[in-house]
Amino acid sequence: MTDITTEKARIGAPSAQPFIDGFTEEGENLSPINAGSTTEQPSAGPLAGASAKGHSHGGGVGVPDSSRAGRLTSYKVEDFKALTGLEEDWRFTPLRRLRGLHSEALTGAAPAVSVSAPAGVTVETVGREDRRIGQAGIPEDRVSANAWANFKEATVITVPSETSLESEISVTLAGAGTDAAAQHVVVVAEKFSKAVLVLGHEGTAVVSENVEIILEDGAELTVVSLQEWNDDSVHASSQQARIGRDAKFKHIVVSLGGDLVRVTPTARFAAPGGEVELFGLYFADAGQHLEHRTYVDHGQPNCVSNVLYKGALQGKGAHTVWVGDVLIQKNAEGTDSYEKNQNLVLTDGCRADSVPNLEIETGLIEGAGHASATGRFDDEHLFYLMARGIPEDVARRLVVRGFLNEIIQKIKVPAIEDRLTEAVERELAATDN
Repeated sequence: MTDITTEKARIGAPSAQPFIDGFTEEGENLSPINAGSTTEQPSAGPLAGASAKGHSHGGGVGVPDSSRAGRLTSYKVEDFKALTGLEEDWRFTPLRRLRGLHSEALTGAAPAVSVSAPAGVTVETVGREDRRIGQAGIPEDRVSANAWANFKEATVITVPSETSLESEISVTLAGAGTDAAAQHVVVVAEKFSKAVLVLGHEGTAVVSENVEIILEDGAELTVVSLQEWNDDSVHASSQQARIGRDAKFKHIVVSLGGDLVRVTPTARFAAPGGEVELFGLYFADAGQHLEHRTYVDHGQPNCVSNVLYKGALQGKGAHTVWVGDVLIQKNAEGTDSYEKNQNLVLTDGCRADSVPNLEIETGLIEGAGHASATGRFDDEHLFYLMARGIPEDVARRLVVRGFLNEIIQKIKVPAIEDRLTEAVERELAATDN
């Protein structure tokens, strides 16, 4: 009689079969080209060095950009080389349209901050020396480090421990000029608190922004970053989150306005049991560049992450970029992770770049995967609707609305969902689709 096991299969789990020569139990290649330089082998291979195995989250040594974890992090802008556009992290970004955010001192006035919050929430304007600044992460690129070097004061928003807010915290950042500026915002969700916070960006600005998000143990926090800039705005935003034990973090990015918008959300688990959801919605019109780069760092066991970004493009020169990085470190056993990006191209002359990346250093996980798809309208969907008497232009809007509405529904806050639905409707009304 054949024995049937009910134990869940694990990638890389030990088996009765002998290991393949040249590989470890977990599938790591033991080829000499991946080893460091030794006396016997003075010339190391192309994957050698600390960037291949160190994952120190400091300066990567070895092949630049060979691993997401091996990239340089620093508070000093001079530690980052001048950008050329050939770097992996910048190869899709039109540097000439950054208007000096990567190369000039950011001396302009930062967008004005106004906060509407329920009772109990504290809102402070603090100097650079405040101890809460720098807890969520270190700048990971030259633009973020330039903002760090030039910001004068920060806005700190704190949700007290064991507080469950019945209404959202609304933060409006209103730009009023095109002088390159730096901005810094810190959000702290203390232990066992529960809150929703909306970062609304509007007006005209050229700004590099660092947003630090700290979730203490057991906290539940939703952050919605809404980019509704005027057409002449440039916005680079590094949004880094540190997730405590058993904390739950939901992050939604909605990018609709601006000439160039680049948002880079990062989530790092600081203790076991955390859950992260990163969602994004973007709609690029003619000439717009909307770029989103997500990074989930699984450095703790038994954590869960889910990433879903959806975008639509229409008009000549519309360009969207999504790059999703997930790192599952060696000690992150029990990880369950998935990321997906979908793009709907509405007209000719658009470009959608989509790059999912997954690094796994242990096979003892629940699951990990990624997916990416970019395509035109489904003619069958249009035919189905038009065959029932719906005009073609209305049918096209229904398809786009349904495609993007999946992200809006993830928020689970009716007032915010209605606000975003209206924003998408305005976007659709301004087009021929």
